[in-house]
Amino acid sequence: MLTIADVLTAEDLARVREGLGAASFLDGRRTAGAAAKKVKSNQQADGSDPKVKALAAFVRQALERSPAFVAFARPQRWSRMLFSKYAPGDQYGFHTDDASMEGAEGYRMRSDLSFTLFLSDPDTYEGGALLIDGLDGEREFRPAAGTVVLYSTGQLHRVTPITRGERLAAVGWIHSMVSRSDEREVVFDLQRVRWSLPEGQPRLLLDKAIGNLLRMWGKP
Repeated sequence: MLTIADVLTAEDLARVREGLGAASFLDGRRTAGAAAKKVKSNQQADGSDPKVKALAAFVRQALERSPAFVAFARPQRWSRMLFSKYAPGDQYGFHTDDASMEGAEGYRMRSDLSFTLFLSDPDTYEGGALLIDGLDGEREFRPAAGTVVLYSTGQLHRVTPITRGERLAAVGWIHSMVSRSDEREVVFDLQRVRWSLPEGQPRLLLDKAIGNLLRMWGKP
């Protein structure tokens, strides 16, 4: 699990919010699996709208510019991006995301990582926390707008009920080059050490080790 702040700037957030303000929203249960439909209550922007597609491309480009996001997720394929809106009374009960998703190019893809990019400032709504259930208990996230939370797709999670305001978020899934979470963690730790080193032989040796691990662990 990883939280990355400031993936979107204030100007980026204003652009996305303005675009979503003019978009049509549909019942969010349309994109849920059979079990999740029973516990899902929200709305999602109409993904067939060219303007919504353009917003999704804009957000994906911002994520791809984040060194930490790319180093942790090692994206090989992306799902289509969903923009969700929660109003008072809306929530999304405990569920687990599907093991495969519709990819951005229309084909099915394995889902290794899920992400939620928060688009609303936390002081503009109450409730609406992303709650992830792990072996160490439940962890709750209501971060600043522009923050993304990345987590393993198989984890149980929910969005707590909204009691005031409106919560906007972008959600999506990643097919990682490295499918196993423990192997991704090893590569990410090495990458973080590399970032801390100046140019020179130790950094080159880490580049070599990271490259060899990606060749060894990378899967189509």
